[in-house]
Amino acid sequence: MENAIIKLNKHWLGEKYPDIINRDIILNLLDKIKLKEVQVLTGVRRAGKSSILKLIINNLLKFENPKSIFFINFDDPYFIKINQNPENIFSLIETAEKITGIKIKYLFLDEIQQVYKWETFVKSAYDNELFTKIFITGSNSNLLSGEYAYLLSGRYINDKIYPFSLAEVFKYKGFSDNLTLLNNKSAVLKFIDEAMQYGLFPQVFKTPGKYKRDILVSYYDTILIKDCLQSKKIRDIKLLKYLAYYLISNTSTIYSYRSLAKAVGSNENTIREYLEILKNSFIIDEINNFSYSLKSGARPKNKNYCIDNGLIDAVSFKFSENKGKLLENLVFNEYRKAGYSEIYFYNQDKECDFILKKENKLMAVQVAYEINEQNKAREINALLEVKKKFNINNLKIITYNTDDYIDNIIIEPVWKTFSTLQMQ
Repeated sequence: MENAIIKLNKHWLGEKYPDIINRDIILNLLDKIKLKEVQVLTGVRRAGKSSILKLIINNLLKFENPKSIFFINFDDPYFIKINQNPENIFSLIETAEKITGIKIKYLFLDEIQQVYKWETFVKSAYDNELFTKIFITGSNSNLLSGEYAYLLSGRYINDKIYPFSLAEVFKYKGFSDNLTLLNNKSAVLKFIDEAMQYGLFPQVFKTPGKYKRDILVSYYDTILIKDCLQSKKIRDIKLLKYLAYYLISNTSTIYSYRSLAKAVGSNENTIREYLEILKNSFIIDEINNFSYSLKSGARPKNKNYCIDNGLIDAVSFKFSENKGKLLENLVFNEYRKAGYSEIYFYNQDKECDFILKKENKLMAVQVAYEINEQNKAREINALLEVKKKFNINNLKIITYNTDDYIDNIIIEPVWKTFSTLQMQ
């Protein structure tokens, strides 16, 4: 056990973790270290949660004894037996302190959901003030639901982690402003092509092109097996797999639960239940039809998006031919990464891809790979309809590489929209 612990805590020798791309959320997380609440990071598997913990450790090394920082990854097969009892975490900590001779102040528990009844340990450690700060990560939104949430109520702060954003990657590549982006436009567009097809998972981003899809297929299988199929509610594994395949292969398509059930050969109740499992694993995100009217808003219209374009490529080669759908999925995720928690679509007389809401301010967005004579009127008229109906004046069309301004509607490339996008 000692050797496994030492391998996971190389910082004990005072060495920083190298080759980790910086994330925009780091400054916010470092600022919250002074808070006593448990810091929780949730998000889809392989989004970079472990790397973010290591970035935090790198910063702690500037002013803390390296041996007072303990990191453990419960997804490591070595700890399978330990995962059966939360009390075993105390044993791990005791072992670490015997190795270093230093009391642990900062505790990092990665993929904590693998530990049975983990929340009892975290609650006890928090209530008894055993550590200066506890960080935990998990790959399922159920991590903070039900009994877990009850036991830890008022004791944690949660931040959701996504794969890289376009802004983070542009910054890493040195494209830090519009002038640099414009001067390197061919390279920028090449990267947008790659992001649309292979997505922005950190490891995939850093991997040569010919191996990207192999990694993505592995990610997809792992998410289904570890974060979906372990659910006790699944009675038909084949159906869940087919539902995931169908949704990802038809991302951004409007559906009702009835039509979805018919498409996969099931019933509405099962579809709702299995869709919730997929959403809890973060692989699928679902949005609803927008309306100020509660009655109208209750209409069973929904759209789903995949957490990362790369997983779409992992499921279906043919989907990569539909550049408009891929761009729409990319745009949706970029708005999520920018902090927009309320995203809807509009589908009545006309269809608007996104209506975004923050502090009662609305913005309407259409996504079109290109604007031409065949689609210009359709895209503009949809925005003008929601403007009139909901008094939305902030209107935008996001494209692959078209830059224009028509009828007070901003038309701009995706790389310009999200190069430095902050919450508006």
